[in-house]
Amino acid sequence: MLTNNPTTVPAGAATTARRTAGEVVRAYVALTKPRIIELLLITTLPVMFLAARGLPDLWPATWTMVFGTLSAGSANALNCYIDRDIDEVMRRTRRRPLARHQVSPRGALVFGVILGALSTFGLALTVNWIAAWLSLAAILFYVLVYSMILKRRTSQNIVWGGIAGCMPVLIGWAGITGELAWAPLVLFGVVFFWTPPHTWTLAMRYREDYAAAAVPMLPVVASDRVVVRQVIAYTWATVLCSLLLWPVAATTPLYPAVAAALGAACLFEVYALRRRLNAGKTGVDLRPMRFFHWSNIYLALLFLAVAVDSLLV
Repeated sequence: MLTNNPTTVPAGAATTARRTAGEVVRAYVALTKPRIIELLLITTLPVMFLAARGLPDLWPATWTMVFGTLSAGSANALNCYIDRDIDEVMRRTRRRPLARHQVSPRGALVFGVILGALSTFGLALTVNWIAAWLSLAAILFYVLVYSMILKRRTSQNIVWGGIAGCMPVLIGWAGITGELAWAPLVLFGVVFFWTPPHTWTLAMRYREDYAAAAVPMLPVVASDRVVVRQVIAYTWATVLCSLLLWPVAATTPLYPAVAAALGAACLFEVYALRRRLNAGKTGVDLRPMRFFHWSNIYLALLFLAVAVDSLLV
């Protein structure tokens, strides 16, 4: 006997059909991970002040920021495409557009590639080819080396994968000077050493998420004591590297004073984490997110000091 049951429509397709243009735009913007882009731009703009020894020329600085934003958005969108299976498992990421089926995988892939092409050729045409090649290298490294190779295979994933997040420092300098120098390489080192403790303390908070997704972040495969020891070591490296900018870039006394004060506060927080561990605290009581949030503040204020100091030279 025939029935008149309507054709079944997949829930994801029905949801897509009902979305407004504004919702679609917001979903694609979310693919670029705007909060991460903000952090990258915080390291890009001050370096341009340092490169110019004051206010950088308006248009090179503007185009570097605009196309640098597209470059970071490209890397993040392509990362979402690659990690869509992980993002559906982890509580912290399951609200991302691909995990919620707000954007199709093909749409995310095409979007990421288009942003990457626009950023590369945009930098080449409006700034210079050195900045363009550095931008392209950052995208490819983040997508191919970190997302596709390191992330799911080694607990050192973020140590080497974090190199991509250091590249905006070099791009900002090259955007103004058309070359590289020791000063941006020192700041590259600051971000390089800063990234692992920043990420590992976040991973301590979401250890179960990473374990469920089979991502071998250090807190998943090592004890809290080992992780905290590594966090302390990398934090010391970050602070010491930050102080190298004083002699290398011939800053005013303002920068090393601020860098030393911020470094002392950062070290206080990381040793407070160790004290809580030694007191027998575990899990939420260990409060690793306290250091995570402070590390964001540390990096933002340190690079702000770079910009302000450059105006005083």
